[in-house]
Amino acid sequence: MATTAWGPAEIVEEVKLAQRVDGKAYAAHVQLLEDAAGEWYVRFAYSTDGTARRGPLTLRGADVERLRKALAKRPRLRAALDFGDSP
Repeated sequence: MATTAWGPAEIVEEVKLAQRVDGKAYAAHVQLLEDAAGEWYVRFAYSTDGTARRGPLTLRGADVERLRKALAKRPRLRAALDFGDSP
């Protein structure tokens, strides 16, 4: 489950990308969320201890390519983002 500004929602699909900068590890999260009424949301977040945090999330070009590849296994999240096959 996740908490949003609109209330609780279930994490339906997620892509998590491990990151490291200046010796510090964190993960970027791209999540498809759905609430009890069927409303869906896409959340971009980061975590330092497994808990999603607010704040800006910056992906390097190589990370965006990793995201594209990972979305092949997450069809609903891919459709929500409407990523085509071309770069």
